[in-house]
Parts: sequence; structure tokens; C-alpha cells
Amino acid sequence: MVASASISGKSGITGEDRGLRVWWSRSERKVVPYVFISPFYILFIVFSVGPLIYALYLSLHRWPGTGPMRHVGLGNYTYLAGDPAFLKSLWNTVYYAIGAFLFILPLALLLALLINSTLIRFKSLFRIGYFLPILTSTVAATIMFLLIFNNQFGLVNQGLALLGIPALKWLDEELVKISVLAVVTWRYTGINVLYFLTGLQSIPPELYEAAQVDGAGAWAQFRFITIPQLRPIALFVGVVTMIGSFQLFAEPMLLANGGPNDASLTIANYLYRMGFTNAKLGYGSAIGWVLALIIFGLSFFQLYLFGAFRKED
Repeated sequence: MVASASISGKSGITGEDRGLRVWWSRSERKVVPYVFISPFYILFIVFSVGPLIYALYLSLHRWPGTGPMRHVGLGNYTYLAGDPAFLKSLWNTVYYAIGAFLFILPLALLLALLINSTLIRFKSLFRIGYFLPILTSTVAATIMFLLIFNNQFGLVNQGLALLGIPALKWLDEELVKISVLAVVTWRYTGINVLYFLTGLQSIPPELYEAAQVDGAGAWAQFRFITIPQLRPIALFVGVVTMIGSFQLFAEPMLLANGGPNDASLTIANYLYRMGFTNAKLGYGSAIGWVLALIIFGLSFFQLYLFGAFRKED
């Protein structure tokens, strides 16, 4: 006993160290993967979960960014429910979302069907062309559309003049939302075309061949083969489009600065205005949390509507 104690004392290995080595030898295969992925979780907690929780705490206070915070409970949310500017921004955002679903998605599906058909040649060239708008700088694209929608020498009004139609004020209160929707359609239709095209190319051609043998026409094939097979892609594109529509910020801000008279203002624009321009960080945090809850609720509804939670038989 004395000899063994002296040996362990000389080697410097205590019983605690020996137990730790035994635990590591047994748990190494289980622990090492978590060590390798831990940087992601650390960054996610520090830069995503942490600010999210702090924003919730901040939304219960009134704070201009400096000095002490004043606790107001749900006061920010109560005021938000009756804020005319917020309600107008909410309606504008819903307008953009509805427009995206009525114009962008059907147009993207139609273009994807055309590219996937045998009628179109040089398909790779079309894929590149449809992807270019999303790569274009938002500022550069918006400046281009500012020139296109100019009241005096804009390209759109010049085209209307050739048809004998008087010039329209595209950036005025009555038409500014349509102008913003036009910019968004040009910018984001192409990426959705690629999504739909990927889904179309993943459909087994044997299904169409069997349908043709049974005498099914083009419409029947589209209705009973293409649409059901595209359901996962349609769900993904629908959710992404809805989230992007409710987070729309740059286009209405750069095109009309949310105006005139808040006619193009989105929730994200109003959040920026109240939180950073007016230094109402608590109120801005409340707007952000309301926006997050709206997006979560609509995403859940879309997933439920498409049967994402339904168990397969």
C-alpha cells in the first residue's frame, strides 16, 4: 500500500485524474461530435437566441437607448394595437404578401414549366438569366426602377405615351404599392423559377409515359401528376415567399422611403423608423416580436394546410 501510494505520488496521477481518463476513454466517441459542432451552437445562442430574449425583455420597457429603462409591462403592445401607422404598415405588408402569391408564384411556375418543356432551347442560358436579378445589388436595381417609373421621362410612361395613354405617377400614393410589387416581382421571380424547375426535373418521367398510355391529356397530367409531385416544393416556396414578404424592407425604403403618406410602409420599415430613427427601442422591439409571431403563425398555418404534420399511412 505504501509502495503504490509512493508510486502514484511520484507519477503525479491522482485518483481523480485516473477517473477522468477512464470517463474520457468511455465517452470520447459521444462527446467529440458535440465538441466539433459546439461553435455553431455557441454563435447561435450568442447572436440569435440571446438578442431574441433581450428584445423580449426590452419590449416590456421604454428606453431611448441611453439612461435607465422604464418598465411599462404590455404597454408597448397595447399602444401597438391602436397605432394607425403600424396598422397601415400591416395592411401594406399583407398587400405585398398577397401580391407575391398572386403574381410571383404563378409566374414562376409558368416559366418553370416552359423551360422544362421541349419547346425551349438553351435552357442553361435561361437559368442563368433568371438567377441574375437576385445577384443584382438592391440599391442598383431600385435606382434602375426609379428611372423606369419616373413621371416625366420614365420608360413605362414613354411606352404608355406610344399607346396614347397619359403618364401616370407611379410613385404617388395611389400607385406606389404596385410599383414596389413590380420591383419585388422582377427581383424574386427568377429564384422561384429555379425552385420549381428543380421540382419538375425530379418527377419521374415514367409517370407521364404511363398517363399518356392511359389517354391522359396535358391538363390531366398537370393536374394529377405535376401538381401533387410539386407539393413539397410548393410548400417550401410558399413559406419562403410569405416570410420574405413580411420581412420586406429594402425595396419600399429605397423606392419611396415608405411614403408618400406611409402608402408603401412595411412592418420592417416601421420597426426601423421607431427603433433607430426615433430611438424608441422598446417600442421597436415590440414591433419585432409581433412581426415574428405573425410570421410563425402564418408559417405554421401553411405547413398545416399542406399536410406537413400529417402522418403518412
